Amino acid sequence: MCCEYCYITLEHQHVMMDNETCMYLQLKEPDIVGSGIIIPKQHRETVFDLTDEEWQDTFALLQEVKIMMDTEYQPDGYNVGWNSGSVGGQHIFHAHLHVIPRFADEPYAGKGIRHWLKSKENQRPVAR
Repeated sequence: MCCEYCYITLEHQHVMMDNETCMYLQLKEPDIVGSGIIIPKQHRETVFDLTDEEWQDTFALLQEVKIMMDTEYQPDGYNVGWNSGSVGGQHIFHAHLHVIPRFADEPYAGKGIRHWLKSKENQRPVAR
């Protein structure tokens, strides 16, 4: 198996903090301020495969990440979410929780994670 989150070798990711079962990786890309992911240390394909301990440790790490981001970046809001399965937008099949600080001066400020879902362009065809 060649999972890039099982073997952190990505030059654009930095392990910022961790706990017993999870770690927080942050992008090093300067144009994406503070965006990162929380992943289980053990390979779990989707969010639905996490153990109870991994769920608890993910939540605990999320609280620590928020404190760090509030201090470091002072965002105006957050998007936090999972993609699960290829149709759900998951491209790397190792469970990862996106933690994205949002800012009032962004072009898409105020557009939440469901914005595209509700758009007319995304409506499913009507079966006849």
